[in-house]
Amino acid sequence: MPTAARPRSIASLIKEAYQKNPNVHFYEQEIAAARGDQRSAGTWPNPDLSGQIGGKIYNSLGGKYEGTGTVWTVSLTETFEFPGRVTLRKAIGDKRIALARIGLEQFRLSLRNRIEMLCYRLLAAQDRATVAREVAQRFRDLIALLVQREPAGPSPLIEMRILEGNAATLNRRATQAQIELQSAQLELNLLRGVSMNLEVDVARQNVNLPTLPDSGQLIARANGRNFDLLARRTELEQQGFRVRLAHNQQWPSVKLGPYTAGENVVDSKRELGLSLSMPLPFWNQARGSEDAAKARLNQAEVSLHTAMREVESKIMTAADSYKKELKKLGENTPQLLGQLRDAAKLADDNYRLGVLPISTYTEIQSQYLKGTDAVLNSRLDALQYLVDLEYLSGEELHDVGLPSSQRRTVREETK
Repeated sequence: MPTAARPRSIASLIKEAYQKNPNVHFYEQEIAAARGDQRSAGTWPNPDLSGQIGGKIYNSLGGKYEGTGTVWTVSLTETFEFPGRVTLRKAIGDKRIALARIGLEQFRLSLRNRIEMLCYRLLAAQDRATVAREVAQRFRDLIALLVQREPAGPSPLIEMRILEGNAATLNRRATQAQIELQSAQLELNLLRGVSMNLEVDVARQNVNLPTLPDSGQLIARANGRNFDLLARRTELEQQGFRVRLAHNQQWPSVKLGPYTAGENVVDSKRELGLSLSMPLPFWNQARGSEDAAKARLNQAEVSLHTAMREVESKIMTAADSYKKELKKLGENTPQLLGQLRDAAKLADDNYRLGVLPISTYTEIQSQYLKGTDAVLNSRLDALQYLVDLEYLSGEELHDVGLPSSQRRTVREETK
């Protein structure tokens, strides 16, 4: 099985995913397709070339046959649309390009956040497995020690069964952590666009859990930077152009161009002139399209307003939850884990000396495991709320080592 040569930073894994994830290329091609449609919207329609040919029998007024010959007509016309129509179609095409770019940057941000959380979960699973194996090994060592002793009553046998039961439980916890680690690694490889069986060693880094700005500030920034709101606002602008285009289409286009005709019967005749044609808007067929476009515009306005309220609610919920997790972690959490680890080791030494009861020994080992789980879960939950707030507010709240050129740039380009 191929293995990673060295630990990879989270930033390098995100950068690799930007380059290799197939969905990134899908969104890039969507931008290319939108640009192609925009160019087509600004081009003139091709001219129409038409012709007719037939025969003519010429008789005098007295009914005398005079001759037979050919008659023909050739015309070349160009369609001239009502002023402003091409400009409106180009504006609609520009908004489609903007939507495609927003879609790409929105996916890149989601990809970044997902990879970042997978890396943290992978590291947390490693820590869980390490602690579970550490404590399980202590129980196995003690079991081996008790086997060598001469039993004196039921107490040693009961203690051995307690240790065996705890060792079995811890082996299962270590296995579950290993399964979680493997699952995170498989999804990480999938998002990076690399071989599924490629092992990756994520480099450890300090977890940045900053103090949040005020929720009102995050909501204010989200109004101009949230990708969902940007997309809905762009759709609203695009729909406004569609309403104007539908109204413009009530005025017909005009076909204009030269024509020539001729006949060769009794003598030869030639005719030159200009051809003009246009539909007569008796039935105002564009009225229905305009009404439909206005209804969709109203829908887009309602959708934008609803989305703004949802973003506001999600920001307030995530910010409140993040602050609670941060408070739960507290400033003494790193020291507490170290103290629990030392206490677990001290309990092991004293139990071997016979000065610590089995109940106290198993309790401190259990607290070491539970305390580690609690801290890891709170840290992961806080990080999840943090990346959710980044997505919702469009604000860089913490740094994973990505250069600014690879962060979100679409907002400035779509204003």
